[in-house]
Amino acid sequence: MVKCRIKKGDMVEIIAGDDKGKKAKILRVFPKTSKVLVEGCKVVKKAIKPSDKNPKGGFIQKEMPIHISNVKKAEE
Repeated sequence: MVKCRIKKGDMVEIIAGDDKGKKAKILRVFPKTSKVLVEGCKVVKKAIKPSDKNPKGGFIQKEMPIHISNVKKAEE
């Protein structure tokens, strides 16, 4: 477990991966797995089954967590 210096609501810059260079806000931090959920980064399409909420099923766009080493605090 890595000590996190990044908190929910902080502005960060992505320093590695497909979204390199983007600046966005932290939505959630997962300290046990050393991952963070960043707004609008690493977006995937996920298939969902039909349910009461969504009777047709289909696809949703969802952000996936990225490793904390791939982000740094953005300078304001």
